[in-house]
Amino acid sequence: MLPLKDNISTRRVPVITLLLIAINVAVFFGFQHAHWVGNGFKVSDRNTIEYAFVPYELTHPGKQCGNRGVAADGQPVADIEKPVCQGQRIAELGGEPIVAVTPPHQPSVWLTILTSMFMHGGLLHIAGNMLFLWIFGNNVEDSMARPVYVIFYLMGGLAATLLQTAVGPNSTVPNLGASGAIAAVLGGYALLYPRARVITLVFIIFFITVLELPALLVLGSWFVLQLISAGNSTAGGGGVAYFAHIGGFLFGLATIKLLANRAQDDYNKPQIPVY
Repeated sequence: MLPLKDNISTRRVPVITLLLIAINVAVFFGFQHAHWVGNGFKVSDRNTIEYAFVPYELTHPGKQCGNRGVAADGQPVADIEKPVCQGQRIAELGGEPIVAVTPPHQPSVWLTILTSMFMHGGLLHIAGNMLFLWIFGNNVEDSMARPVYVIFYLMGGLAATLLQTAVGPNSTVPNLGASGAIAAVLGGYALLYPRARVITLVFIIFFITVLELPALLVLGSWFVLQLISAGNSTAGGGGVAYFAHIGGFLFGLATIKLLANRAQDDYNKPQIPVY
């Protein structure tokens, strides 16, 4: 299911949601240097890997990871496609084990927790995330003070990062994307507006149709899918960070009622037209 639009209008311009979308797009094309390569958009591997979050760095204080490294004897580490981390034993060409030592210019892991929330791996990745953020984020922003919404969003991303790290503490796979923070927004929306209606693109085997569905069904189905996918995935492996989605969503559920003091309680009442 792909949500397209909900039926709750906002009472004010969603400035923060629009700003978050703009920052994500600017980082994708400006900082990550996303460019067309003939069959899709490709981002800069150097900036993307360097400023993505690597769980190993958080669970091993002082051990940094990078996309380029040198061996303990000072020789470059060659042909390593994933990040190398200080103290890790890896195999150089020829099978000789070495200990990786990364260059000293790597950013702090605390900085990468923040920067990773605004970076994406491809056009479909950022497009899907920004669509969800726009549909559900504007109403969640409308339910609370704007500074509180910023804190809620960033803390949701942090909660997502921490759960993903907890299930894969030794993972050296770079984590990036706004989906953890957006999952917190989805959790908040599901609790505030469960009876809202969402126009949804539904894929049924070879058929595609558009249905208006309850928000709780759409978001509940999404969350169940994350749980199932997380159970079938390897915590430290590549691919989608399902546990980050789960962590963000649960954070949204747990905190939204503490923060949302302007929610529209009558959002599902029929509107009487004025003539």
